[in-house]
Amino acid sequence: MHFGASMFFTDYSMTASDLGKALEERGFESVWAAEHSHIPLSRKSPWGGGGALPKHYYDVMDPFVSLTAAACATQTLKIGTGVCLVNQRDPIQTAKSVASIDRISNGRFLFGIGNGWNQDEMENHGTVFATRHRLVRERIEAMRAIWTQTKAEYHGEFVNFDPMMAWPKPVQQPHPPVIVGGAYPYAARRAARYGDGWMPLAGRPGQYGDVGDYVPKFREMLQEAGRDATSFPISLFSGTEDTAVLGSYRDLGIVRCIVSLPSATEDVVLPILDRYAALMKTF
Repeated sequence: MHFGASMFFTDYSMTASDLGKALEERGFESVWAAEHSHIPLSRKSPWGGGGALPKHYYDVMDPFVSLTAAACATQTLKIGTGVCLVNQRDPIQTAKSVASIDRISNGRFLFGIGNGWNQDEMENHGTVFATRHRLVRERIEAMRAIWTQTKAEYHGEFVNFDPMMAWPKPVQQPHPPVIVGGAYPYAARRAARYGDGWMPLAGRPGQYGDVGDYVPKFREMLQEAGRDATSFPISLFSGTEDTAVLGSYRDLGIVRCIVSLPSATEDVVLPILDRYAALMKTF
């Protein structure tokens, strides 16, 4: 099982380049950058963590800019969006951003995506909350066409363009993996339908239980969808340092555990990385 680390990069946190180097030196597999374009002062939908929304949600930098810095400071570390809010991004421009960062990193990009929870935020982008899931599916399908076709076109309910040419194409073939973030069962269904991986959040048991309960159900879902459950990667956002829990993740076949780091400076972050570096030796 691989280990990654995620951060809301801000102007007061450890920089993406410094964190990338620190992770690579300690044997981490990947670094992940969160995204929010802005946070409206109104709130139609509650934050899933409960209580007041943490400050770093308001302050987070653009993930593609942060991850480019991390890519340029490292050699082997994979870089991922955790997650990119595709419902708030133009698909043609985002396809170019994904292909460009995959080129800059020499094929190290992981395209983690999410459909969003903040209704006010996405409505500011002209996205209708009720149809956001269909919108994201079409945008991903359209981006796949742009990445893989010389003269791409797409005609859907929400995304529509005639034959066009767009470069660069990604280094990874046919394109960087699209890793669908979100909970079981709804995001799991989307991952089974059009994803190359699934990335839920551990530690928030709902009506469907926690990781050990829903991962087997997800693999059944993959089989029903005609997907190869044995080779479909599952990543987990999890902040646990409990070796027994981490061992259970490994035994479930989780491919990577992603540690959520605070938006803080080196004196706070590096000791956390050192603890995980010691844990990683047993996995």
